[in-house]
Amino acid sequence: MTAHTPSRSLHRITDLARERLGIAEDDLVPHGRYKAKLGMRRVDALRERPDGRLVLVTAISPTPAGEGKTTTTIGLADGLNRIGRRAVICLREPSLGPVFGVKGGATGGGRAMLAPMDEINLHFTGDFGAIALAHNLLAALIDNHVHHGNALGFDLRRIAWRRVIDMNDRALRDVVVGLGGTANGVPRETGFDIVVASEIMAILCLASGMADLKARLAEIVVGHRADGAPIRARDLQAVGAMAALLRDALQPNLVQSLEGTPALVHLGPFANIAHGCNSVVATRTALKLGDYAVTEAGFGADLGAEKFVDIKCRVSGLRPSVAVVVATVRALKYHGGVEVADVEREDLGALERGLPNLERHLRNLKAFGLPCVVAINHRSHDTGAELELLTRRVAALGVPVEVARHYADGGAGAESLARAVVAAAGPGPAALRFAYEDDAPLWDKMAAIATKVYGAAGIEADAKVRAQVERLQSDGYGRWPVCVAKTQYSFSTDPSLRGAPSGHVVRVREVRLAAGARFVVMICGDVMTMPGLPKRPAAHAIDVDDDGTITGLF
Repeated sequence: MTAHTPSRSLHRITDLARERLGIAEDDLVPHGRYKAKLGMRRVDALRERPDGRLVLVTAISPTPAGEGKTTTTIGLADGLNRIGRRAVICLREPSLGPVFGVKGGATGGGRAMLAPMDEINLHFTGDFGAIALAHNLLAALIDNHVHHGNALGFDLRRIAWRRVIDMNDRALRDVVVGLGGTANGVPRETGFDIVVASEIMAILCLASGMADLKARLAEIVVGHRADGAPIRARDLQAVGAMAALLRDALQPNLVQSLEGTPALVHLGPFANIAHGCNSVVATRTALKLGDYAVTEAGFGADLGAEKFVDIKCRVSGLRPSVAVVVATVRALKYHGGVEVADVEREDLGALERGLPNLERHLRNLKAFGLPCVVAINHRSHDTGAELELLTRRVAALGVPVEVARHYADGGAGAESLARAVVAAAGPGPAALRFAYEDDAPLWDKMAAIATKVYGAAGIEADAKVRAQVERLQSDGYGRWPVCVAKTQYSFSTDPSLRGAPSGHVVRVREVRLAAGARFVVMICGDVMTMPGLPKRPAAHAIDVDDDGTITGLF
């Protein structure tokens, strides 16, 4: 796919902000003609406005056949504008790991796409670079402190702060630093995570402003002393410099869809290893600027939507009015046992067998108290018989369902979906319910997610992990939410188990404290916080022409 969008089809970002949002040029920090940051002064000034309705877009469990959640989010917002509802898109930023790996970018596709696609998918406005710099500055300060005498008494076996890079690189998962003699520091084992797994990413996503950001940065636990006492970022006098690096990254980014719908794209991808939602600042701002803020949460509803509710909504007070669940005929056939090479062939039996995956996601969202609409993201090879079966089966569950053709037709193809969403949203936010209560123990919170959301029989962990959980509980972190890291491809921790497996056991492999983000990460199964590249990376197809046009991005 060519990544160039003709400039004549786009509004200059200053004109878009003024005409669509009533935002003056002085409130923007432009990054070229078609993207800008919205200054925090203007963000803060919007707080007195009433909120619009929040629409959460989620999906069935992802498959290699594709679902199109971001495409549907964009198409739905374009459709809402076409039927006279002022909509603002609120999405997560792309990570270069998937861009150069296997998943691709995060700007939609077809006629439901954000622009400028190449700039958004590549360096954008530098937010991820700022996060990496702040994160790695803290890592450098730790090693520098140890090198110069270790006055804080770091136990070198219990330094918890790794380094990050925004790239899939399995060779960096486990490394040794400090080799080469005493001038190079103290040798110790550590490793790298991908930037999106950084606690600083989560902190930025959940912070309400600069004061909150600095307070959260100060609380980051980077290691422990020999007696078990925590050492925090504030102890290293790191907070001011980190905040300076993150100042601009706190500001939401403004771009547009191909139809001129304003879009705030800010932070937060990877719901399989992170919390997978865009920033609270961006979502709140979108609610003030539109009648409808259309946002998404990463991967399937068991990951992104669960974390959206149990983490983001819990700590921010945000409340969606309706959830849209995206499904495709081809993806449901894959869940029904068909391989990717054959998903374009009509197969009503496989579609029937795959439907339990969609049904479980719908049950989970209803358990959260959210009204649902199913969006069937239409593909050209879908047959009339398959669409009839799918719409009939979903309607029998009492859930509105619409076939949406936004990929081919843009907002015009999503008008019926937009009307269904308006009808389902009702007059205000839903009465949200969480998967667990604040005062439940951490282990019970993890068990509640596994049994209620994943359909598991229970959870297990070795004695070392159980002891870590009990220690965090006794140290006062028990009231915090749990952020689960697991494969996105299954309700279980086995990515090969398609559909809606039940009765499995979720094994908790590792526990990490995110004291600044104010949640506890439980890593389950074989999921990695530093992914690797596939045998044929997407990077092989990316190129730039002599005139500067980038090709091969998708």
